[in-house]
Amino acid sequence: MTTAPPAELSGDLPAAPPPATAAPGPEPAAAARESGPARAGHGPRAWLRRSRWWLLTVLVLLLLGGLVAGIPGSSAYSAFDPRSGDPNGTRAADQLLRRHGITSRTAAGPTELAAALRADDTTVVLTAPDELAYQDLAELTALPRGARSRLVLVAPEQPLLNAFATGVSLSGHSGGSGTVTDPSCPLPEAVNAGPATVNGQSYQGRPGDTECYRATLLSRTRGDQQVVLLGSGTPLTNRALDQEGNAALALGLLGAHPRLVWQTPDGHDSHQAATERRSLGDYVPDGWYWGTFQLALAGLFAVAWRARRLGPVLTERLPAVVRASETTEGRARLYHRAGARDHAAETLRRAARRRTAAALGLPHTSGDPDPAALTAAAAARLGRPSADLQHLLYGPAPTDDAALLRLADDLDDMEWQVRQP
Repeated sequence: MTTAPPAELSGDLPAAPPPATAAPGPEPAAAARESGPARAGHGPRAWLRRSRWWLLTVLVLLLLGGLVAGIPGSSAYSAFDPRSGDPNGTRAADQLLRRHGITSRTAAGPTELAAALRADDTTVVLTAPDELAYQDLAELTALPRGARSRLVLVAPEQPLLNAFATGVSLSGHSGGSGTVTDPSCPLPEAVNAGPATVNGQSYQGRPGDTECYRATLLSRTRGDQQVVLLGSGTPLTNRALDQEGNAALALGLLGAHPRLVWQTPDGHDSHQAATERRSLGDYVPDGWYWGTFQLALAGLFAVAWRARRLGPVLTERLPAVVRASETTEGRARLYHRAGARDHAAETLRRAARRRTAAALGLPHTSGDPDPAALTAAAAARLGRPSADLQHLLYGPAPTDDAALLRLADDLDDMEWQVRQP
């Protein structure tokens, strides 16, 4: 016995919907073109290609900035300055003297130098004596020197010798930089120092003066006052202080008294005359030159970049070519319409004067030739009175168009006759 299938399974019921299927996606090639960082114009490689000139410019500027920053700047102090640590400075010698109990200070202008020269138990070092103005030098020479004092002059010239060491003269130049010389004299400071690199100018003094190191060091003592001439300040500098007996010589020459005064030629008073002779470029800081160079280089890079971006210069044909005769006729019509006979006549006469002067060999490089010379030369060539040529070339303006035409014809005839051999 069979039974009927349940109603849920009977074929009379509607069939179940088909299972859902995914929507058809884009083709693989299209998806690859529309997504991903590898699309043309959006990848790192494309960005580098677009920005390579900017990156190169920045790299070059950074490199130049590093080079400029690594270049040592010029010192703020002059040579033989006790505050300077440069090779030509004397900070090492000054510090050495301070360790031995010497009180050291600087003097810039003549006022401070005068006070130092009048002080007792003081050594004054003129590191740049030749930079003193003549008036300041005369005032310093006339000052009464202090008791138990010493004046050290570094490489003085003859005017300084005449002022502070009368009778001493320059005798030449001895040795070169770094030349070691024996003292060969009884001066205690030189004997204790022994061989040193004393060189430079040599001096010839009077009887009683002590000459050491081939006369590049001269000492003169009068009572308790002493003057020492050094042909060169090299033994006192930082770069040479540790060579041979330079340190001992510096201690002996500059440490004889408890107080030491260095001349620093950076005061306004002692440099007033020199400042007046300076040029404008002396007041421009060194950094401005480097800055200008960098700006010029950056400008060149910008020009090269823009030139490559804009491409080469192209030439274009003119849209129309206007003949010279048409230009002349157009200008003549404008003159005629405005009634400018005076301007037209002056234009004709000016051109005729210049061409006539050229034919006669008269100078007319700037403006019109000389009227008298032109009329005289033309009259001599043509055999006509100068008054006629004066009226033709420099006369009044025509009163009507017919007179203007006659003037043009007369000028043409005169030029033709002048050009005839």
